[in-house]
Amino acid sequence: MTRVLVVGSGAREHALAWAMARSPQCSALFCAPGNGGTTAVATNLAVAAHDVEGVVGAARAQQVDLVVIGPDAAIAAGTADACGAAGIPVFAPTAAAGRIESSKEFAKRLMDDCGIPTARWQAGGAEDLAALQAFVVELGGRCAVKADGLALGKGVTVCDTAAEATVALRQALVERRFGEAGRRVVVEERLSGHELSVLALSDGRRVRLLPPARDYKRAHDGDAGPNTGGMGAYAPASAELLDEARRTVVEPCVTALAQAGTPYAGCLYAGLMVTDAGLRVLEFNARFGDPEAQAVLPLLDEDVLGLLLDCAHGRLPAGEVRRREGACVAVVAAAAGYPGEVRTGDTITGPADLDADALCFHAGTARGADGMLRTAGGRVLTVVACGADVTEARERAYANIARIRFSGMRWRSDIAALPAAVAG
Repeated sequence: MTRVLVVGSGAREHALAWAMARSPQCSALFCAPGNGGTTAVATNLAVAAHDVEGVVGAARAQQVDLVVIGPDAAIAAGTADACGAAGIPVFAPTAAAGRIESSKEFAKRLMDDCGIPTARWQAGGAEDLAALQAFVVELGGRCAVKADGLALGKGVTVCDTAAEATVALRQALVERRFGEAGRRVVVEERLSGHELSVLALSDGRRVRLLPPARDYKRAHDGDAGPNTGGMGAYAPASAELLDEARRTVVEPCVTALAQAGTPYAGCLYAGLMVTDAGLRVLEFNARFGDPEAQAVLPLLDEDVLGLLLDCAHGRLPAGEVRRREGACVAVVAAAAGYPGEVRTGDTITGPADLDADALCFHAGTARGADGMLRTAGGRVLTVVACGADVTEARERAYANIARIRFSGMRWRSDIAALPAAVAG
């Protein structure tokens, strides 16, 4: 039997905890720190996800057999390295392998070196501002300006004109809008098409691909407004492209990291643009996507805990992960003002009124001393429903999210209806 510690407090971590709690191998489950919803399937521990020593200490105290790390910041901080040094099996890449996400410039160089298709790009800091602006002009102003480091999913500015790009460059490099994460930026050619999220499990040598998903990053309907951490997703999407993604993107990346002496064991997320010229990589993430995880995990027809243990112990069999028939749609309920400043502490009602087979994965929630569920962040929760196809799953997801209530609550009404065609 297996005792598991899930590190993180988002809906992704709630979904992972929910999936592993269903495993016959799971004997005890803990979340550090968890949220107001994870208490239904796990024991929350008062340890911050970014507290490396605290996570290792909690894993030892609870005698866990596997640590599953969710957030990018915890991976970049070296939590997996620390667990490994303590002899604790861990599902997550080391900080060195996790640079595939924590440095966009590193990822771009790796892609170029091993022939992974991506957009034209150039990187630099404040001292390179003139050269970056010249590259923007070369691209006709249509580009994406990306903070090199981790910026909570908000470090990307998609530009239509050179003037917009100049503002984005100055905000990152001169005004330091993203702090240290924006000390350097990547400017890349803007691609056209629709986005596709491919998540792959890896043990450092072999990979197993999960059902592909499509997420919606913009804050408002019609792909309007600023980028967010994600406002919803559905799966499967463009499943016919999965083999191409494995051959041209995922396997070359895992091989390159292994050859560099930094084998990648964990979930590798490839954010792709499906263009007329084929697949192009927009970004790599070193963990499960959020909200993609909430849409993908309910479709899996395998023991999720068993899969993650196989990755941690270097024994993952090859091939796609088996999935159930049908589709899954996840819709995020956010607080007013997200992705900017949000109010917290508002009472949440309705999660107990959802259909028996609908799911509610919490993120920015907490329970007060009175036991009431309250808002505690920007993306508050994700409502998930499955169906025979995307249309049915979508109808059920929206019918259920309408039963949730909190002050200022908002959600996009076009998840799984409008193709997510945000240029990268």
